[in-house]
Amino acid sequence: MCFNFSINIVMASRMKIIQFLSSMHTRRYHAHKLKSQRHLLLQFLSTGNFISTAAVVKYQPTDNLLWEWQDTDKTTSALLREDRWKKVMDIVELAVEYNANTYASLLQLCADIETLIQIHTHILIQGLDQNIFLATKLVTKYAMCCRLEDSRQVFDKIRDRDGFLWNMMTRVYASNGCCKEALQIYNEMQKAGIQPDNFTFPFVLKACSTLSALGKGNEIHGNIVSLGFESDVYVGNALVDMYAKCRRIEDARRVFDEMHRKDSVSWTVMITGYAQNGYGGDALEVYNQMQMEDVRPDPITMVSVLSACSQLGDLQQGEWIHDCIIRYGFEQDLFVGAALVDMYSKCGCVEYARQLFQRMPTADLVLWNAMINGYVLNGHANDALILFNRMKKSGVKPNSVAMATVLSACAQLGALQQGRRIHHYILRNRLDSDVSVGNSLIAMYSKCGRVEDARQLFNKMPERNVVSWNAMIAGYASVGYADEALRLFNQMRLLDVEPNYSTVVTVLPACAHLGALQEGRSIHDYIKGKGMELDVSVGTALIDMYAKCGCVEIARQVFDSMPTRNVVSWSAMISGYGTHGHGKDAITLFSQMLQIGVKPNEITFISVLSACSHAGLMREGLQYFDCMSRDYCIAPGAKHYACMVDLLGRAGRLNEAYELITSMPLEPDAGVWGALLGACRIHGNFKLAEHVAKHLFSLKPEGGGYYVLLSNIYAAAGRWDDAAKVRTIMKDKGLKMTPARSFIEVNNGIHSFVVGDELHPHSKKIYAKLEALFKQMKEAGYVPDTNFVLHDVEEEMKEHMLFSHSEKLAIAFGILNTSPGTPIRITKNLRVCGDCHTAIKFISNIERREIIMRDAIRFHHFKDGLCSCGDYW
Repeated sequence: MCFNFSINIVMASRMKIIQFLSSMHTRRYHAHKLKSQRHLLLQFLSTGNFISTAAVVKYQPTDNLLWEWQDTDKTTSALLREDRWKKVMDIVELAVEYNANTYASLLQLCADIETLIQIHTHILIQGLDQNIFLATKLVTKYAMCCRLEDSRQVFDKIRDRDGFLWNMMTRVYASNGCCKEALQIYNEMQKAGIQPDNFTFPFVLKACSTLSALGKGNEIHGNIVSLGFESDVYVGNALVDMYAKCRRIEDARRVFDEMHRKDSVSWTVMITGYAQNGYGGDALEVYNQMQMEDVRPDPITMVSVLSACSQLGDLQQGEWIHDCIIRYGFEQDLFVGAALVDMYSKCGCVEYARQLFQRMPTADLVLWNAMINGYVLNGHANDALILFNRMKKSGVKPNSVAMATVLSACAQLGALQQGRRIHHYILRNRLDSDVSVGNSLIAMYSKCGRVEDARQLFNKMPERNVVSWNAMIAGYASVGYADEALRLFNQMRLLDVEPNYSTVVTVLPACAHLGALQEGRSIHDYIKGKGMELDVSVGTALIDMYAKCGCVEIARQVFDSMPTRNVVSWSAMISGYGTHGHGKDAITLFSQMLQIGVKPNEITFISVLSACSHAGLMREGLQYFDCMSRDYCIAPGAKHYACMVDLLGRAGRLNEAYELITSMPLEPDAGVWGALLGACRIHGNFKLAEHVAKHLFSLKPEGGGYYVLLSNIYAAAGRWDDAAKVRTIMKDKGLKMTPARSFIEVNNGIHSFVVGDELHPHSKKIYAKLEALFKQMKEAGYVPDTNFVLHDVEEEMKEHMLFSHSEKLAIAFGILNTSPGTPIRITKNLRVCGDCHTAIKFISNIERREIIMRDAIRFHHFKDGLCSCGDYW
């Protein structure tokens, strides 16, 4: 129990008390001779005359003498921090008369829990436990000693609480992160009939901000208006902050605009709100208005404005803000210095950031972290690790932020061993209990390919937050375990962990990877149901998901509904059109993008060139390839050349494709040569294929897929001996081909099939359905193309092998388990073979179904016996 204290000097001897009182005249005489009691205290305490000091404490004529004196005299404060203070307290215990002012002064000076307990004991003994003034001070002091339960017990024992005590208890909880408890106190306060005031509302609104409790915040806003406190500047600032942190920036701006009086904090809170919600341009606009109103900013204002410049990547604006900082004299402020380093780093000027870092007179932990993070952001992971070691040698102890940043550097380098060493450092310094450090470790192990280690850490975490779940989901997604990512996301929701923006941006690509449209739609419904804004990152992830799940029309609807778009959003929509073979739509959208002034980047041109390739738009593809460097100063990279090789190769212009490769100003990579090898397969040019394969085997000797492709080219040409030799080489090298696998989503479950699959619970029904379909298909004119059976076996066996390809099994399962007439959507990890492509056209006509298939290259929309690719893939 909190107040189960031992009382050592409750019953002092009468003689000591008499002696103590008889000496009072002498002490008062000394006090009269000195200029002030302050000098008297200093004299007695410095000479060790603790009884005299206690007397002055007890019989001070000015109630606030002690703490005023402490604040103004460093020497005496130092004396009080020594064991002399305890001796003074022991003597005060002998006093006959006790009053609230004495204890209030002692509480003001109290700086440790033992002394606080001693004073509290005396207050209880003297029957002053119901004194509101002392109770308020005790509540505050226990909170300062991190004893919130004791604060609450003091509060609960007071029978007649006034508004000030209620406010103090609310403040204690809100300031210590116990936001639910703060709101509970607010509710109890109202039930007790105590009217909240302008001191109450900032603290309860802070609790709402921390919890993102928008509903409660709206309720409190209503109370503020009804009680007439909306004109109070402190309440107004708290409202703006609450709405901004609950991502209701329009409501925050409305409150800000309606404020009759604004101080520097008001402007800073509004700027910070815009910056934290990703509206950097609006933050800068408010800062300009602040300047026009001639309101002087403070360092916190400048930090928020620099954050806005960082978001926008606006170096010119950032340099202007830097000039303002110099003019206001804030440049030597460490907090501002760290924000400048961050801004220049995020604007790509990491060298200038380094110069600023070196010019700072001193460096605190925040500044070190900003520079280390700057290196990581700019891909200088080695420099980040070197600077981290320098920081440790300088005596600055890393915190959780530093560990998270340096773990990101390890992840960037794939430096597993370095990451493990940092993990050991974390364990030695007991930082592993910090949830943010645990999250960073999960991310590091995942990005280093050790997702199993990441999952073990995740499972052992004593506390997880939404970031922990996001990190683990992202870890699975990054190594291609999309099904595990979705499974973990669903588990997260079952445990009532509410997904945030980062969660949906992480899990939507997993849906896209699997073609899990139902899951993706469910997440989209969740976004709408929660009123989450369709910001750039979420909107772009939805576009990508819908496009990769075969719903390019819905992807376009999302694109059109986005309030703001960046170049990534435009590129995602262009890519979506391209993979569906809608080359003309992709080109039209690209033209619209240029017309409104959005500058394309390297990714945009990959999307456009790929769209031209899939649609066979030779002239347009050549034109865009030329304008990259001519009009936009973007040097074509390996992926751009691969698109052009693919475009020329599909059109049968193999020699031109080869000449383009040999004229490249950079070394062709496996992607470029692989595009040409794929074209050789389409056109049966095994001689050129042999030459191309040599380059591929040299560049990527572990790439089993290229051996398989060459073997398939030989097999298609009837050169079975050569095909067998290639496969023997693969076997000798220990190379394995990626098995073909097809996926279909039915009733919110992902079903996977491989060739000849007999493990599925519905295998008998699936094969029976396929037999019936094949009979109907042959009657309709289907002839199995056994050229796609890459084994030298009898014709009948070849037909049987074609019969059980994974995409056919998935389609049969879909027909059996979905309503007639509904579309069937499947995903395959490899390119669809020619026979399956023909067979699916027949199935779509027989079943009167639209079959949407995504293979490793593009989408195929089968309907009424035709395919959207026009047999050009």
